[in-house]
Amino acid sequence: MSISKNEYERLARFRRALRQFLRFSELAAHQEGLTPQQHQMLLAIKGMPGRDWATVGELAEALQLHHNALVQLVDRAVTIGLVVRLADPEDRRVVRVQLAANGEAVLHRLTAQHQDELRRLREDLTGLLTSLPDVSA
Repeated sequence: MSISKNEYERLARFRRALRQFLRFSELAAHQEGLTPQQHQMLLAIKGMPGRDWATVGELAEALQLHHNALVQLVDRAVTIGLVVRLADPEDRRVVRVQLAANGEAVLHRLTAQHQDELRRLREDLTGLLTSLPDVSA
């Protein structure tokens, strides 16, 4: 398989844009007093399809963390008022993790900032993605 110089350049630009976005996200989380993982957890909870809560297992999968590490992350988030734990009314063995009012407010501010950053990157990324070769073959 032959890879052109242009393809290397496009991939490098794409990776740079991804890293810039991730760095922006990390800094924005820190400015709100959160770790990037706390921000990601809040977003994973709010982004659950069809509901406003997630299980510890779902969050561990979404954040690609071991169960014990996720439990510690949730513990810290409960302590600082970002999330609450609730028993599932249908299955008492299941613990729901839901955003607290403070978590909702912080996530709202961060999401607004991220939308602005995505708009800024959209033009460059759109041109870059449409010019990438089809790698499905």
